[in-house]
Amino acid sequence: MSFFVTKIGIDLGTANTLVYIPGEGIVLNEPSVVAVDQQTNRIVAVGIEAKQMIGRTPDNIVAFRPMKDGVIADYRVTEAMIRYYIGKALGKWNILKPDVMVSVPAGVSSTERRAVIEATIKAGAKNVYVVKEPILAAIGAGIPIYEARGHMVVDIGGGTTDVAVISLGGIVASTSVKCAGNKIDHAIADHIKKTFNLAIGDRTAEEIKVRIGSAVPIDDELLLTIKGRDYVTGLPRTAQVTTNEIVKAIDRELKEVVRAIKDVLQETPPELAADIIDQGIIMTGGSSQLRNFPELVERKTGVKAVLAEEALYCVVKGTGIALDHLDTYKKSILAKK
Repeated sequence: MSFFVTKIGIDLGTANTLVYIPGEGIVLNEPSVVAVDQQTNRIVAVGIEAKQMIGRTPDNIVAFRPMKDGVIADYRVTEAMIRYYIGKALGKWNILKPDVMVSVPAGVSSTERRAVIEATIKAGAKNVYVVKEPILAAIGAGIPIYEARGHMVVDIGGGTTDVAVISLGGIVASTSVKCAGNKIDHAIADHIKKTFNLAIGDRTAEEIKVRIGSAVPIDDELLLTIKGRDYVTGLPRTAQVTTNEIVKAIDRELKEVVRAIKDVLQETPPELAADIIDQGIIMTGGSSQLRNFPELVERKTGVKAVLAEEALYCVVKGTGIALDHLDTYKKSILAKK
């Protein structure tokens, strides 16, 4: 193996950014958060350090996510974030500019796509390849995407849910909805506010989702004691939440994801729909790990749904595989610069 890294895959997500180096695997998995000092306009921290600052910073330091709904919301900060991640993944001795493959949502516009390419070039890449997330998720989940068969991938991340039917290396039918992990967290926080008059932060909402959340009601409910600030007295207080009330709280968001899956199934040509019934729906992305999510999808669509192995890492593993076999996957690459 050469000492210098020449290829990097980046899964640039709304919630997390993952970096993959062929031959080494995933070298970085950090939150897509940047802390900026507003007085000097200087970037103070990126990734894990910045996430720890959310909700805990003095007025002049703002921690925010430069990616919104899977696309670049703040260009300058995204560029700084990509540069930080490339630098951290390469180590300080690397002098060669790497080829970088970046994932983008299926519904990305050409302007948004250009923004990703330019930010990555400015951050120090030699060539940039842009590939749609569902294709990378499929490659990373081990689906043979070049077969003349239909495969359905549902990639549920932090900002977007991408649903796509893939055949012969291309996307036949797809949709991208801006409803995913973050929206589910907000629904939980709203529910806690309405039911208990408690204010909780994003991190607590996410913890509730991960620890006791479920997509369908369950018999043996899980309990969680949460801490927050009382809206009336302004003082800290605790409350107890159960799984099934969380199921109710996030019902609307899950319905939106299911509706997206149904829409794509309705657009799918009959031959490919038959393949999908045989093979099932593959679910990838961090938010697809919500308890019983595949079961909900199966109930609502009548098609069996399976959670991919290492669902959170499918997209970034896909970038690594595609970088190693650029010739094989070149048809699927949207843009190269």
